[in-house]
Amino acid sequence: MDPQQVLTITRDGLLTLLSICLPILLVVLAVGLIVSVFQAATQIHEQTLSFVPKLLAAFATLGIAGPWMLSTLVDYIQKVLQSIPQVVT
Repeated sequence: MDPQQVLTITRDGLLTLLSICLPILLVVLAVGLIVSVFQAATQIHEQTLSFVPKLLAAFATLGIAGPWMLSTLVDYIQKVLQSIPQVVT
């Protein structure tokens, strides 16, 4: 196994991880921004007001994008496991 193969597998893994996490992160970021603007406009600074909507948005995004995320992860794992014989020799 040469260093180029290790770097390629690592890069592919990190890109897969980024593509899987990105939808949840973007939705939570957008909800957090909206809640922060609302809190600044109304001067309500309750901690649960910022946490609960982000949590609900993360679960909703996971419910919507979950099948795609799972299939992407399974495809990557299958690709890595199938490439083991070429990497070992």
